[in-house]
Amino acid sequence: MIIGQINRLRIDRMTSPGAYLTDTDGNDVLLPSKYIPPRSKIGNNIEVFIYRDSEDRVIATTLTPFIKLNEFGFLKVKDVTKFGAFLDWGIEKDLLVPFREQIGKMIQGKSYLVYLYLDEQTQRLVATQKIKSYLEKEKILLEEGAEVNLLIGETTELGTKVIIENKYEGLLFKNEVFEDLLIGDRVKGYVKKIREDKKIDVSLQKTGLENLEAGAQKIMDLLDEEDGFVNLSDKSSPEEIQFMLQMSKKNFKRSLGILYKKRLVLIENSGIRKL
Repeated sequence: MIIGQINRLRIDRMTSPGAYLTDTDGNDVLLPSKYIPPRSKIGNNIEVFIYRDSEDRVIATTLTPFIKLNEFGFLKVKDVTKFGAFLDWGIEKDLLVPFREQIGKMIQGKSYLVYLYLDEQTQRLVATQKIKSYLEKEKILLEEGAEVNLLIGETTELGTKVIIENKYEGLLFKNEVFEDLLIGDRVKGYVKKIREDKKIDVSLQKTGLENLEAGAQKIMDLLDEEDGFVNLSDKSSPEEIQFMLQMSKKNFKRSLGILYKKRLVLIENSGIRKL
């Protein structure tokens, strides 16, 4: 039975406060009556999240929190008290970020990127804004080109910081992002490059020929929408290309080259015409 995680437990007995669930070691925990699924009976297995309630008792819920133990998430502050900031994380008891774990004063109503850990002394789940120490910086078990899950972080002069697979920090370069991204968004991406200094570049588009084929299809789709002619060429500005196709000028030219070689388009002075 792991605090902060989803556990699969067996219903051992029913009581007026709720159902008592047990694990394979014989440990039990209360699932309050309001969370017992309909038609549940003794002997059934059930998936529940385990945490400590406001009275510091270990308790179960069938609600799914926005983040679990050892995960990063973007959560809103519900209240600020003398103990710290309390975050809404999708279950009954709010999640505490003590003042010592804050970077600057957290403000009610605003959302922040945090990490959820178990305090070894109190055995309570706690969140922290000081996430850098929880990111893996040495053992990078990723391959270039691999599809990965990204959590969008802050935007810098270079681009947008991301958390990759809930473990590594990466960067989406500004000139390679062709859509609006908000802090806390979860999106699919691709590992573009793992540098010698262990920094990781990622992209929202597949790299290599597969990306070019996808770009070629985008151009054909736009031509179909515009009755077979688009006022774009290799002399168009990067901004025009980005606005119309959400791709870089470099990829546009390469994708256009694929279509031209396949004799699917005619490149005119004023634009592209579908053949």
